[in-house]
Amino acid sequence: MTATSRKAAILLAAAMLALTACGAQFAPGRSTDEVLEEEIYGNRGAPRSTLWDFFRGPQDRSRIGKVNKYIWNAALEVLDFLPVESVDPFTGVITTGYGTPPGGGRAYRATIYVTDPALDARSLNLALQTRAGPVSAETARAIEDAILTRARQLRAQDKRL
Repeated sequence: MTATSRKAAILLAAAMLALTACGAQFAPGRSTDEVLEEEIYGNRGAPRSTLWDFFRGPQDRSRIGKVNKYIWNAALEVLDFLPVESVDPFTGVITTGYGTPPGGGRAYRATIYVTDPALDARSLNLALQTRAGPVSAETARAIEDAILTRARQLRAQDKRL
């Protein structure tokens, strides 16, 4: 065996070991797809997905971009003291960084998920936390109420035009 073929064999063996190590995090008896599905979707029973789904595009194209614009804008207005980190109007997700409300001393961070085009409380999901952990249910409910109230005001203003 020549030195070049020996190096190639060693590289091939190292690559195989590296790939085997990548699969070690998966539980025996479960496919990679099953583990990734659980990581991405949790145990919500969502349809299985593979890499090829990316190329197919979304199955339900009617759901893309269908978020309530009043709830979306109201959430941005009510939580305007929080720096926006990312927004995705197609999925309805707004992610913010930590910010302190005017006159407050505690920093908050929020993730807002607008799930439906209806102006309804069920269309709004809010996760609010401080650096110490999640806020109380009452605080989160008060922010949700403020967002929904502002959304109704925006819709009423829109109807007057």
